[in-house]
Amino acid sequence: MTYDIAIIGGGIVGAATFYKLQTRNPQLKIALIEKESLLADHQTGHNSGVIHSGLYYTPGSLKAKNCIQGRHELVAFAKEHGIKHDVCGKVVVATDEKELPYMDKIFQTGLKNEIEGIKKITAEEVKEIEPFCESIGGIWVPCTGIIDFRGATDKMAELALAAQSESKMFLGHEVTAINKDENESVIVTSKGNIKAKNLVFCAGLHADRLAKKDGVKLKEKVVGFRGDYYELTEQGKHKIKNLIYPVPNPDFPFLGVHFTRMTDGEIECGPNAVFTFKREGYKKTSFSLKDSWDALTYKGTWKLFFKNMKFGINEYRRAFSKKLFLKTLQRMVPSLTMDDLKPGRAGVRALLLGQDGDTRDDFKIEHHENAIHVLNAPSPAATASLSIGGYVADIAEEKFGLKK
Repeated sequence: MTYDIAIIGGGIVGAATFYKLQTRNPQLKIALIEKESLLADHQTGHNSGVIHSGLYYTPGSLKAKNCIQGRHELVAFAKEHGIKHDVCGKVVVATDEKELPYMDKIFQTGLKNEIEGIKKITAEEVKEIEPFCESIGGIWVPCTGIIDFRGATDKMAELALAAQSESKMFLGHEVTAINKDENESVIVTSKGNIKAKNLVFCAGLHADRLAKKDGVKLKEKVVGFRGDYYELTEQGKHKIKNLIYPVPNPDFPFLGVHFTRMTDGEIECGPNAVFTFKREGYKKTSFSLKDSWDALTYKGTWKLFFKNMKFGINEYRRAFSKKLFLKTLQRMVPSLTMDDLKPGRAGVRALLLGQDGDTRDDFKIEHHENAIHVLNAPSPAATASLSIGGYVADIAEEKFGLKK
């Protein structure tokens, strides 16, 4: 069979795109292709499970628009389909006078993005929400929440498959090449060929490689950064109610370590952010010669390193030192002890990195011939997934000539 559309990548963005395209166009035969044996097995299944508010993102950017719209859609989807979630709110706290101007800037961004219910709160009000948190003030963000992103991904795919009996999911099929002729593309996989008229790539950590296989001339490269988490032990869990975030450092491209209550009741602390020698490497010792060569022969990687030398060294030291990790957490919750922490899991995030060493901050989604490529979908892509799926479906309906 030749499918109308093949979606390559079974993370939450791929599944949401499948769901949106299929439910809006039930007549189409769509294939979802994933190299792992289950969906959501990389960035989606290893992130912190937070429903982001849209507080930090440049007003008018794809990130801001899709995060805010996607958050509303995701919460409604979770309610309708019984996905574990809780819109519990979070506090962003300042612990040093130097952070107050940055906190004010974030708050103003939140107001411009019309984040509902946000307000500045005093140190005493922070304590009413998080009794063990010491701060000099903060921002209350009531619309932030937590969710089971794996469960949401599975449900999106399930609903898409139910809408069209001839659509199919191909798990364990790694895409190795794309061959094109005038009318269709042949997707060469590790378990045989799949034919499709049009393609959508949602390949996350491998977005740049698959774009090149499809003939896209991409100047940027994906570089992976691992984030390690600790969990609170039973004796420490009572010190965190929901979510506590620091004021992010504007010079560093990550939000900083934070506390997150998960939907299963565990409390995670993290993540840090260290360069990883393997794009899908979740251990401190994970190594891939191909991935390392790819990243370390790219000038953008070295420019990022040099720009963030001090941060990078500190992150690496903290990755191998529980004591240093604890010290960072104690800035917000001083009563935490070594016995309150135990090693947790890790995730890897894909950063699309320019040759100048700048991380491409906004989402990047491009049309190329008979394909759409989601080239950059960093956090909050999981929160924004249904909105991104709708955005991709809009492009597909226009560029692929689909009937609405």
